[in-house]
Amino acid sequence: MTSNNNSNKKLILNAFEMGAIGHQNPGLWTHPRDTKTDGYKSIEYWTNLAKLLERGKFNAVFIADVLGGYDVYNGPGNLDAAIASAAQWPVNEPSAVVSAMAAVTKNLSFGLTFSTISEAPYHFARRLATLDHLTNGRVGWNIVSSYLDSASRNLLNGEPLLEHDERYVRASEYLDVVYDLFLSSWRDDAVVKDKERGVYAEPDRLRRINHKGKYFTVPGPGMTEPTPQRLPVILQAGASKKGTAFAARNAEVVFISSPTPVSLKAQIDSTKKLAKEEFGRDEGTIKFLQLITVIIGKTREDAEDKYRDYLKHGDLEGAQALFSGWTGIDIGKYGKDEELTEVESNAIRSSAQNWTKPAPGAPANLKRTREFLASKIVVGGLGPVILGTATEVADEIENWVNVSGVDGFNFCYSVTPGSFEDIVDYLVPELQSRGLFWDDYPESNDEKDSNLSFREQIFGTTRDDPKFLLPSHPAHKLRWTSEYSREEFDKYLEKINSS
Repeated sequence: MTSNNNSNKKLILNAFEMGAIGHQNPGLWTHPRDTKTDGYKSIEYWTNLAKLLERGKFNAVFIADVLGGYDVYNGPGNLDAAIASAAQWPVNEPSAVVSAMAAVTKNLSFGLTFSTISEAPYHFARRLATLDHLTNGRVGWNIVSSYLDSASRNLLNGEPLLEHDERYVRASEYLDVVYDLFLSSWRDDAVVKDKERGVYAEPDRLRRINHKGKYFTVPGPGMTEPTPQRLPVILQAGASKKGTAFAARNAEVVFISSPTPVSLKAQIDSTKKLAKEEFGRDEGTIKFLQLITVIIGKTREDAEDKYRDYLKHGDLEGAQALFSGWTGIDIGKYGKDEELTEVESNAIRSSAQNWTKPAPGAPANLKRTREFLASKIVVGGLGPVILGTATEVADEIENWVNVSGVDGFNFCYSVTPGSFEDIVDYLVPELQSRGLFWDDYPESNDEKDSNLSFREQIFGTTRDDPKFLLPSHPAHKLRWTSEYSREEFDKYLEKINSS
């Protein structure tokens, strides 16, 4: 067992899922232990998963999404490899299962991926607010600007995907609209439910946001009353220069997929520094979660046998389709033994850099050929694989924490629900025995609501308003509190927007 330099830290544990047959594991739907082939479109699969994860005291399940097919590999528009291998195709809308999962759990939270090109921000804000109400504050929004050109062509009237950096300009404006609809449209005490007067909400406690920007014009007001968290938790996964700046300003949780603990530390430190120096955010106001796949056996040999067995079911064509979509590089143009070198990308730029140049702490002599990359992706996808006994896996997790300072992990599955069952039954007890993970969900301080909100799970329950944003978050000041009349709040917003 390694020594724990973060003895007081309780890790955040997320399950990484998707409304698809194959997520980060192309071809493994053919494995006899995997139930996803039919399960992904059944309510029972998702409710059973929710109950399993809550039994393991998981913080949340993070449901990924894409809005287009992986059609970069072997020529633009070619979906054949993705379709045949079920590599994130077909894929269902991520939020539809959340109400059912929330109904069978009390504390499990839900991180949901929604793209800023998927729909108008006005309609999206209503959908997100509805979910926060129905789950009693257990929802977070993973903001993506989309990286697949196929998504843009289908959603934006055939238009190609915006250039990488401009996508973040558009996403920033989209997010600002959502902030205003949630926080600046309804006063905290707008809903009075006065049956004597027949008044549900006071009209003078609502206001139009009157947003006019480069990409959006949204008068408002928002259609939904204030939600349990007032604003769902903001999550983000971008690691490019623009993506890091976006996260440093907005994110409460950042998802990272780094190949080594050393490179992970560099990413975390860079984002923290930017958040503090550019946006005035306090230490600890952003939590960082690393993507990993763990394969657990009774012995190390057993775990290695599992890994080799999984590899036999992996689909190398599907893996190359995913790689090409993630990076924007048509890997089919390279010879089988030809090494990929650093390239520019209009897709997930950080993924292209991670895969085509050595990361700090990684062996320098790895030859990044098509076959090497595909073999790494079929089990584990974008993240590293840790295998061994529960003790050995916990040792390595502890090492990642000690080296990088990471706050938690996003667990990808190889087969489902088997991978999650192994984590719940074997790894979680080992982490608990080391004091790295809580023994149970903390109690809520709210007498009216016994369940924890998503934000309370992440940041604790000791603040005066633990369900709301931390004070140094830039959107904290946008909340219309009861101390302001409509006219006073208008003047207040004018003042802070001009400063």
